[in-house]
Amino acid sequence: MKRKALLILAILTFLSIATGAIFAEDSEPVTEVMSTLVLQIGIIIFAVRVGGRIVKKFGIPPVLGELLAGVAIGPFALGGIPFAAFPSGLFPLHAGSLAVGPELYGFATVASIILLFASGLETDIALFLRYSVAGGIVGIGGVIASFGLGALSGVLLLGVGFMDPQALFLGILSTATSVGITARILSDKKKMDSPEGVTILAAAVFDDVLGIVMLAVVLGIVAVLANPAGGSGVLSLSSIGAIAGRAFGIWLGFTALGLVFSRKIASFLKFFRHSYDFSICALGIGLILAGIFEKEGLAMIIGAYVTGLSLSKTDIATVIQERIHGLYEFFVPLFFAVMGMLVNVGELMSPSVLAFGLIYTAFAIVAKIVGCGLPALALGFNAKGAARIGAGMVPRGEVALIIAGIGITAGILNEQLFGIVILMTLLTTLIGPPLLNATLGMRGRGTRKEAKGSDMESVSWDFGSDEIADLVVDTLLKNLKAEGFYVQMMNIDDGLSQARKDTVALSITEEENRVTIEAAPEDIPFVRVSVHEVIVALNTRIEELKAASDPDDLRRAMSSPTARADRDLLSLISPRCVTLSLAPGSKEAVIERMVNILCNSGKVTDHDQVIQDVLLRERTMSTGLQRGIALPHGKSDGITEMAVAVGLCREGTDFDALDGEATRVVILVVSPKRVSGPHMQFLAAIGGILKDEDIVARLMEAKTGEEAAGILAGSVR
Repeated sequence: MKRKALLILAILTFLSIATGAIFAEDSEPVTEVMSTLVLQIGIIIFAVRVGGRIVKKFGIPPVLGELLAGVAIGPFALGGIPFAAFPSGLFPLHAGSLAVGPELYGFATVASIILLFASGLETDIALFLRYSVAGGIVGIGGVIASFGLGALSGVLLLGVGFMDPQALFLGILSTATSVGITARILSDKKKMDSPEGVTILAAAVFDDVLGIVMLAVVLGIVAVLANPAGGSGVLSLSSIGAIAGRAFGIWLGFTALGLVFSRKIASFLKFFRHSYDFSICALGIGLILAGIFEKEGLAMIIGAYVTGLSLSKTDIATVIQERIHGLYEFFVPLFFAVMGMLVNVGELMSPSVLAFGLIYTAFAIVAKIVGCGLPALALGFNAKGAARIGAGMVPRGEVALIIAGIGITAGILNEQLFGIVILMTLLTTLIGPPLLNATLGMRGRGTRKEAKGSDMESVSWDFGSDEIADLVVDTLLKNLKAEGFYVQMMNIDDGLSQARKDTVALSITEEENRVTIEAAPEDIPFVRVSVHEVIVALNTRIEELKAASDPDDLRRAMSSPTARADRDLLSLISPRCVTLSLAPGSKEAVIERMVNILCNSGKVTDHDQVIQDVLLRERTMSTGLQRGIALPHGKSDGITEMAVAVGLCREGTDFDALDGEATRVVILVVSPKRVSGPHMQFLAAIGGILKDEDIVARLMEAKTGEEAAGILAGSVR
């Protein structure tokens, strides 16, 4: 964490110094400009987080919340309101071609490079090549239809020619697909590996690549039209072909070199040894290549994407992704906010702009559904499959916004057209997910013939409990690191990890007590041997642990009078979950009655599951302590939040206590399995409190649940 903080601080300092040069001859002091910039970034950080969280509650991708947050605090809205020391507002309207200052836009530019670098790293080259024919045809069909209809909307509504820069930009902006949004839906629906899923993902990559390269072509065309020196200023087919050939040549040449020498590049980066160091150096290569591409007349984002794509197949790709995640989370939301700030809300709300935006959006949706769906019908998909592919290609997103930013910076797009593009991006991102969900919900396969399975194989083990599965996976990942693998926890909550070394790639999934590992067929023997060795080693360690441990001593340690306790911990005890008349019975019956009481908390979603998980923990070692105290507990998927139930059994019940005495105070503690909470802290605290015989005596004399909860809470001084 310290490295990440220092890294972000270093980049902020560098950018501040660099952008400060812009104001060297300006009347406003550089320190004043920089202090305003720091304030602006601080406000944006909180605004995008709040905006992302709000929209996420409604099932909307956070990126839209970040974009709308930028609109709300931008110079055309709240940011332009004057107050105190800011007579023009905290985000004053800039006098140049941009609505925001160049220093803030500089941050957005760096953010766009990081975004495309990360997108390149995440591109699955194997999947891309395997489905390059189907994905390529579908992607090209979508690009042609989107570019044609997008440019046509400009011709019809702006009254310009097809080769007009504005019409060309509207065409490009309609091409790119937001692969992140579509991939999330496919993952949630378990359709990532379906024929439709892989075709959509491959086609989306083609869309973005072709859209980015077409951007370079259009920028070249615009440059010729804007600067006709040495020529007529009129483009012929041959000159357009030359511009396109140069753009594609530079892109393909650098991409081919990057992929061919990817391992050598990775070896060079490993020279820096520590994973944080070589990850940042990898991003440094992306920045350098982005600058080179810009100097050659291509967009910076193309160089960043090529760098990420080149490293995507190396064994350090996932490590780089993980290590730059902090930078990504800092910069990329800032980019979306700045894009939102460029939207002139007043212009966007005008009837003519809204009408243009809705027509342009309709063209954009139809273009993807028809342009991608029709080629799919010719590639072995039926009507359902074609509809799913078309719907999956509808959402626009990151690349479209980056291209729009380039357009407004270059003076090609005005405020009205930029607002129209933002509106199209918002609407397609909102419409796309439910449309894809609806088509995926249609029963039946999407191909005319039964599709062949993946060439990857998987092997699974059922370890009987979550804890053992966790232990096996943790030990396996540690062993793989010792073998020279680069390991990344893709999603801790979902139990997904990846391990890579050279050409060996393992995908490890933990679902409750089941562990599944997917790998190439030739690597499955290695997987089986690795897991076998883990099980043998753990079995030996467990036997040693059992031999060295005294169960009674462990139970006594649960009730130490010196344990830390505070009111926040004890506030988990609700009077609603206290009973003063717990009926005696077997341990199983008492635990069932306590779970019934716990249901009053409103946090129990599966009554039987909670009972099962608590009893499982109880069978491992009794939680009956001394002096009439028992602390049954467990972690369960049947509860949403940590909850506590208190039961007083005045007659006493048998709970297999250490001293053999009857148990009179039973406190049940249950927490969700994969959500953090003070489970152990509470057990230690309550065990220490109940060590005091005076507190126990007062507890047994309590007349109400409120009084009992108050006695326990009041024990903290």
